[in-house]
Amino acid sequence: MSMKNMLNNGGLKIYANALDSIGNTPLIRLGRVHTGPVNVWAKMECIQPGGSVKDRAAKMSIETALQTGKLQPGQSVVEMTSGNMGAGLAVVCGVYGHPFIATMSEGNSPQRAVMLRGLGAEVVLVPQVNGLPGQVTGDDIEAAAQAARRIAQEQGAYYVDQFHAPHGIIAHEQGTAQEILTALDGSVDAFVAIVGSGGTFVGVSRGLKKHNAAIRCVAVEPKDAEILAGKQIKKKQHMLQGTGYGFIPPLWDPSLPDAFMAVSDEEAQVMRYRLAAEEGLYVGFSAAANVVAAVKFAHSGVLHSGANIVTILCDTGLKYS
Repeated sequence: MSMKNMLNNGGLKIYANALDSIGNTPLIRLGRVHTGPVNVWAKMECIQPGGSVKDRAAKMSIETALQTGKLQPGQSVVEMTSGNMGAGLAVVCGVYGHPFIATMSEGNSPQRAVMLRGLGAEVVLVPQVNGLPGQVTGDDIEAAAQAARRIAQEQGAYYVDQFHAPHGIIAHEQGTAQEILTALDGSVDAFVAIVGSGGTFVGVSRGLKKHNAAIRCVAVEPKDAEILAGKQIKKKQHMLQGTGYGFIPPLWDPSLPDAFMAVSDEEAQVMRYRLAAEEGLYVGFSAAANVVAAVKFAHSGVLHSGANIVTILCDTGLKYS
């Protein structure tokens, strides 16, 4: 008998391995950093094995590659990462027995490299092109991606290529969106999420809108790096790691956002502290930015009393130094 999703005598789920615990994260109502007639709910992606929302995409990427034969047993896997996708891939590759190599800009938080190495990954740090420590630009990302492609070619490794692969979108459309709808009995009025590779926003928004086209989906970007909103980029460097790279993601779907919101570094810093001190939630800067935007939208007057806004707590704060 398979152990997957079995219930023990105490009614708690037990799993065959860590991968079975990816997904089905809880929703938490944020009732302290936000008060008012509109409810703000946060999906706890930060509690997954790799510590972030990217675990879903990592799992689907590797399992799909194995099923299609693109990834052979024991073959090395390589990917460019800001940290989160890398951690997810390290978890998945570890369980399936694949060596994993992560290329990452030196500008990302050092704690991300520490976590990756702790999960058994080989980490290749790539010098920044025009960013600053803690502030990674699109050019920095491209340099890390070039390093990943070179390593994949030299070592015959499988290159995940998250920005061009649909796995993240599919994982969120089929998984995260349906979990949100189930948790709230279909009563979802808005979804707010920051955009990096675009997988979370596009996948969840697509899944929610298939259920109800009237659900408002709000795309969040770092202030002064609002390319998706059609604005000129004024600042390439910002603290919201893993987002706002200054280019439109290859798999972006412009038909999905109903509105755009911008969040500054300062707003994210304040909210990150408040989430920890008032809600007991220690999360990263992009997660805090999501909450900032969700609270702003809750106070915008667009939604009716009792409406439900859902956002994403992208990753744990333990990945930041």
